[in-house]
Amino acid sequence: ALVAAAVLVSDLVPPAFVVPFLVCAAILPVFTLSMMQDGIARSFDWVNLALVPLFVVQPVMILAVMGGLKLFDGPMDAVAALVTAGVAMWLVTLAQTLLLGRRLAGAVPPGRRRHDLRHWLAVSLPVFVVDGFFLLLFYVDILVLQLYVDPREVAIYYAASKTLSLVHFISFAVGAAVAHRFSTYHVTGEREKLEGFIADAVRWTFWPTLAFGLLLIVLGKPILMLFGPGFEAGYPLIAIIMIGLIARGAVGPAERLLNMTGQQRLCAVVYAVALATNLTLCVVLIPRQGIFGAAWATAGAVVVESLLLFLVVKRRLGLHAFVWQPRRRG
Repeated sequence: ALVAAAVLVSDLVPPAFVVPFLVCAAILPVFTLSMMQDGIARSFDWVNLALVPLFVVQPVMILAVMGGLKLFDGPMDAVAALVTAGVAMWLVTLAQTLLLGRRLAGAVPPGRRRHDLRHWLAVSLPVFVVDGFFLLLFYVDILVLQLYVDPREVAIYYAASKTLSLVHFISFAVGAAVAHRFSTYHVTGEREKLEGFIADAVRWTFWPTLAFGLLLIVLGKPILMLFGPGFEAGYPLIAIIMIGLIARGAVGPAERLLNMTGQQRLCAVVYAVALATNLTLCVVLIPRQGIFGAAWATAGAVVVESLLLFLVVKRRLGLHAFVWQPRRRG
């Protein structure tokens, strides 16, 4: 379908965009397979098999190939980078498929296949909505900015916000490592273990987030200067956006906890409210404050998201998903 769409609109868009789009279309199916295998592997506590192929082996392969192209004066453009990334993803995903198949053969006894499409859709659609709203939450500011400021300011804001991607990775890494444990303790009724584990997960998220955020605040200006002259103007944005990320780290992988305990619909509502908050604040603040308005809008929306996640976890599950735990009485 994506290839057909690219062919239909090829006369309406610049040619430089068509080939990269087709390459991405060829990568999408194997990316989907990789994400599915990631989830299966983590559900069996095979974290290395889940994460190492995509997040370690593939980047190393891309760096090696692109470094070789640079060394031997090969093509260094978007198409070359996308083709390299696509081939690397196909190779690591196929290797992951073989390794996962061997492990599953020893862990899962053979039996009849059974498909429960209705139940699968009931569970997966809210999770799909959560992921969609999560992505939009961190891109709606860029989309609105393009309507009000010039491309150079958008570039400065993008450089500053994406410099903080390393901080985002802490939350992702902790969530990927612990989510299946939430489900295990919830299903087996091990309440005390679940309470202790969510407290640990929050601390594993918050303190590295705080430490790394402070480090980026210290080194933010030199990092932004690497993007080119004038990009250091985005340095104050790092501190503003960090307010939201620290608030997000203070509740740890609370959204994973909700998803893994059957509360995925409430989680979707939380992210819908956060997205609406971000969009509203962007429309109000960006025309008045430009890129700083976008930063305050994003930080405010993430603070709202974090507060709502804490309240939903507390009221629906009776768990305290916050970095500072209340004192136990008696």
